[in-house]
Amino acid sequence: MNFPEGLKYTKDHEWVEIDGDIATIGITEFAQKELGDIVYVEVETVGETFEAGDVFGTVEAVKTVSDLFMPVSGEVIELNEALEAAPELVNESPYELGWMIKVKLRGDLPDDLMSHDAYSKLIGVD
Repeated sequence: MNFPEGLKYTKDHEWVEIDGDIATIGITEFAQKELGDIVYVEVETVGETFEAGDVFGTVEAVKTVSDLFMPVSGEVIELNEALEAAPELVNESPYELGWMIKVKLRGDLPDDLMSHDAYSKLIGVD
């Protein structure tokens, strides 16, 4: 399974890429495999401010719907509009084409964000 080393991860299987004060967020390869074929991504939240742990949208797969949890605090500044027409990008390319939102960070990063190694241990992949 693929888990890029430069990212941070959450226990809820979101990933975060930090670039200055901007965070790009999506779900991990593990999460999309657990969900199965993704048919809809709902993140209608540009301009809204969230705290770490808040629900910022949902992912709908063939058999289930799953909440998306904000891994950091900040304001949503961009949605991946490609997911509206092609939600399967989350399955095909969870870390590149399947990202979900970009956030302007506010405050410090949460202490519970995990490194590549810690996340690998969480899901049992060493």
